[in-house]
Amino acid sequence: MVRILIADDHPVVRIGLKGVLAEIPNTEVTGEASTGHEVLEKVQTQDFDIILLDISMPGNGLDVLKELKRLKPEQKVLVLSIYPEEQYAVRALKAGAAGYLTKDSAPDELMTAIKRITSGRRYVSPALAERLASEMERESERPAHDVLSDREFQVMRLISQGKTVKKAAEELGLSAKTVSTYRTRILDKLKMKNTNEMIRYAIEKGLST
Repeated sequence: MVRILIADDHPVVRIGLKGVLAEIPNTEVTGEASTGHEVLEKVQTQDFDIILLDISMPGNGLDVLKELKRLKPEQKVLVLSIYPEEQYAVRALKAGAAGYLTKDSAPDELMTAIKRITSGRRYVSPALAERLASEMERESERPAHDVLSDREFQVMRLISQGKTVKKAAEELGLSAKTVSTYRTRILDKLKMKNTNEMIRYAIEKGLST
């Protein structure tokens, strides 16, 4: 029996996922979590074959993923996200995820991803696989924002969405001073003069949604 933990802060999403998973033979939802803290608590007292992790849940999904892999390096994690693959998929995979799916994926794709991951392989969509292959061929043409750390990338996205430094800090669980420091680093790494220039770049690259 494949034991699954659903980690998502929306009860309706968890209910929907349980309905889909109920259709997969030899699969059982043995845990649920609504925050990153709950996820980390549960993995220390229970064993799960796969964790379905919402990357935008409270506690910051990317940070939770990294901590999960630190606590249990062999833990298989399938990231579910509202964000398009081009925004977070590569970062999630580099952080140790076994797969990445957007929440608008068809139930059949979720089933395929779970089966592949339980067999010891990774899962990415055909479109993402093609993009990754293309990027490997064109390493020199990688977008400028690839040089940003995960936290810097998150700060850039939030600010480009019109969030104030204070609001971005609240969402990330950081101080406003720390977020301001990250903003300065972003401008320095991207060789930009001000925040408006950074916001224009994020919008042009489709990173502000």
